Amino acid sequence: MITRLQGIVLRNKAYGESDQLLFVFTRERGKVSMIVRGSKKPRSRFGAVTEPFTVADFVCYQHSPTSMPSLSQADIIHHNQAIRADLLLTAYGAYWLELVDRIIVEKEPSPNLYNQLGILLSQLNDGKDPEILTRLLELAILTEAGYKPVFSQCASCGAAWNSRKVGAFSLTQGGIVCTDCMTLKDISLTPATAYYLRILNDLSADQLGEVNIKWETKRDMETILQYYLDAQLDIKYRSRTILHQLRSTWDEKGPQN
Repeated sequence: MITRLQGIVLRNKAYGESDQLLFVFTRERGKVSMIVRGSKKPRSRFGAVTEPFTVADFVCYQHSPTSMPSLSQADIIHHNQAIRADLLLTAYGAYWLELVDRIIVEKEPSPNLYNQLGILLSQLNDGKDPEILTRLLELAILTEAGYKPVFSQCASCGAAWNSRKVGAFSLTQGGIVCTDCMTLKDISLTPATAYYLRILNDLSADQLGEVNIKWETKRDMETILQYYLDAQLDIKYRSRTILHQLRSTWDEKGPQN
């Protein structure tokens, strides 16, 4: 059986002396794994397509419904080479791919998340602010997992969003709470942080224009979203630790707008 798929390479894994297992997030079938014969050989025609961040059209042959597909042809759509050429961008991208890899399910399509990831990778490759792009990806992951946070109103009493009454982020309520509903357990947040979280939460990646957010606000948004991610998904991300270590070198230069 021959299958044609479009997908984004999440990761690869050595399989024997010269082959690899390739894990691909596809538009049609969610996460799919396939064997790439001879891809570790110096002159393999599949060498480039096995790199993470690559977007390609894949043609696979599957001997039987229970056997693993074997890659027979691949046409690269986007290399996203600029991501791999920059150590910090690679770290951001690796965190994204690990997030996606851990949340999606084998052979279950997630078309909205697939579209968002593809657009965000292209924007990262083109030099857009990786911090803002990362927040968009985290929000897309939370939405896909069924934990979309509430930022347009008080998650407790339902009062409409009001910058003067924004109190805190509540883990138990799953969103912002007003000053009347906040408790000592909640994380206080500034009006600016609440405002940008509200905007990004309902923003598609292809709607993102030029943004100029203060360094401190970016860090506050990161703290809240990753706190919420960790509580809801209970996943430890190795790539995030590496990203934070690498980024600390840049942060030591001082806050950047």
